[in-house]
Amino acid sequence: MSVLVFTENWDGKFKKLSYELVSYARSVADMMNTDVVALSIGQVEDDELIKLGSYGASRIISVNNELLKGLDSQVYSSIIADIAIKSDSKVMVISHNNTGKAVAPRLSVRLKAGVGACVNGLPISIDPFIVKKRAFSGNAWAHTVIKTGIRILTILQNSFGTKETENKASIEKIDRDIEPGMIKTNVIDTQKQTGKILLTDAEIVVSGGRGMKSPDNWGPIIELAELLGGATACSRPVSDEGWRPHEEHTGQTGKIISPNLYIAAGISGATQHLAGVSSSKYIVAINIDKDAPIFEAAQYGIVGDALKVLPKLVEKVKEIKK
Repeated sequence: MSVLVFTENWDGKFKKLSYELVSYARSVADMMNTDVVALSIGQVEDDELIKLGSYGASRIISVNNELLKGLDSQVYSSIIADIAIKSDSKVMVISHNNTGKAVAPRLSVRLKAGVGACVNGLPISIDPFIVKKRAFSGNAWAHTVIKTGIRILTILQNSFGTKETENKASIEKIDRDIEPGMIKTNVIDTQKQTGKILLTDAEIVVSGGRGMKSPDNWGPIIELAELLGGATACSRPVSDEGWRPHEEHTGQTGKIISPNLYIAAGISGATQHLAGVSSSKYIVAINIDKDAPIFEAAQYGIVGDALKVLPKLVEKVKEIKK
């Protein structure tokens, strides 16, 4: 028996997200008195793979093939399911990102496994197996009982943290035979965002809404994000108006993010927006309307005009950083 964790890599490198998943899997494995098997798909060097052991993996399985450079959810789920069966995995841990959302349902069908999606903490109980997860677009919590023999958990980013251990892991490499026709997704071109932190990777996000009144007023948001080493974001009305690029849109119909700090300037806090940011560790709201819904979700609030508050925040951060 084991806990299997799928550790996604980006150009052969792991990010904090992967280490967080392994740390989570290690804690679940301790509750079940078993080991953690970390699975990596694609070309990753040994010195990078071995890092997974520092976060609790006892065994690392690296599956590689030249055809596995791009995500094909059908092939990936087939590989993960095979490893899960061979390692007798009773719990599978996957990130609640686009990859996890594509792979988890296929794994559920292949393995006849129940899925706990959008989980943000350790299981409340192992027998019966109960997890706490977000429900109704993040407006409520649900305690979900997973009754199947195999359980699949998709974990919210930044909901658990990383925990380093003294554990030493072994590495097993598998060359997977894949027929070219098995790959249904053909990646023609990849264009990567450069020069700034990716919104989904950022620990700190500064976001603006219609309360900023004009795209010409975005300077303080960009400056504050740069000073804090974070990324910029916006609400849907802002991207719809063309004030900011759609890649910055956060919310139910945009990007779902879980930074440690989310600063919302001039955003009222509609349900659709909060669904994309409510799992942030800390939310700081700046709004001129003291009754704005965003204050109900925020840990800290400033009632005031964002156009006046933001420049003062920028000044204070500059003073602290001197």
